[in-house]
Amino acid sequence: MIKKDIRALDKEALRAFFVSQGQSAFRGNQVYEWLWQKGAHSFETMTNISKETRAFLETHFVINHIRVDQMQRSNDGTIKNAVRLHDNLVVESVLIPTKTRTTACVSSQVGCSLDCKFCATSRLKRMRNLQPDEIYDQVVAIDQQSRLYFNRPLSNIVFMGMGEPLMNYNNVLKAIDKITDPEGLAMSPKRIIVSTSGVPKMIRKMAEDGVKFKLAVSLHSAIDSVRTSIMPFNETFPLEQLRQALQFWYEKTKSRITYEYVVWKGINDNKAAIDALVEFCKFAPAKVNLIEYNPIEDGMFSQASQAAIEAYVNTLERHNITCTVRRSRGKDIDAACGQLANKKDVKIN
Repeated sequence: MIKKDIRALDKEALRAFFVSQGQSAFRGNQVYEWLWQKGAHSFETMTNISKETRAFLETHFVINHIRVDQMQRSNDGTIKNAVRLHDNLVVESVLIPTKTRTTACVSSQVGCSLDCKFCATSRLKRMRNLQPDEIYDQVVAIDQQSRLYFNRPLSNIVFMGMGEPLMNYNNVLKAIDKITDPEGLAMSPKRIIVSTSGVPKMIRKMAEDGVKFKLAVSLHSAIDSVRTSIMPFNETFPLEQLRQALQFWYEKTKSRITYEYVVWKGINDNKAAIDALVEFCKFAPAKVNLIEYNPIEDGMFSQASQAAIEAYVNTLERHNITCTVRRSRGKDIDAACGQLANKKDVKIN
């Protein structure tokens, strides 16, 4: 008999299961609390439930929890986890500490559905989408590490790890529901950012669904030909479609859009690229994060000069567009943006 993962059942289904077995619906409440508030990885740890009931659950269900196979610590305090899934596949997640917060960077797919040339993850075949509980478990593991190594709970979550979150939309939303649920981790959705490379139809769906988390877009160029050369899927989802979807997002949510933007030498380090970005930012309130490039070993891309970065900053600020320059964390352990690719000792089998 193939056992079902018990975390696929919602609270009402758990209650109904116990009633069908001649037990109190309250047992379902207890099990649900163990699974989602206490992060139980086995039925044996559910100590306020009788041994007979725990044995009964063991015969009917499994808990397909993740396992942190390897943890690496950067010189700057960043922690990268190689996360082993129940079917032996591996993804990576990252804890990014600062003086005031700790942020979890979590994965949503094994591999990636898209083809960004500057990102190591895109070179991995997309094996499958992560389930809601597998996403949730990454957050729980990083929260535990934050408490252990930095003496404070996790404060923020970014979906900027392996995979395109909007290509796993339903499971990502279910995970966020559990993360923000008072009966789960009770985190504020305002402390969660979902970063997408830009899938217009799904951005519109998010807006229609009334999500409360924040949106970031991996933009990198506001000129179609340039963006297509570095992010080939842009040919399918060109900038005008993306702009219209983001305008719809803002009209529905009134939530500012963040653009993630890497400046590369010889690609987008010129006045035309800067002017195009300024123009693209005009239709809705925006913030631009200029991100330091993190090499992925093939030499195709290289970091632009400091003068080019300053030209972006000066022009954006002159047009009253909020702008920050983000320095990379965890580069020495390949934990920085665009570097997650299971390159170390733990491999996808």
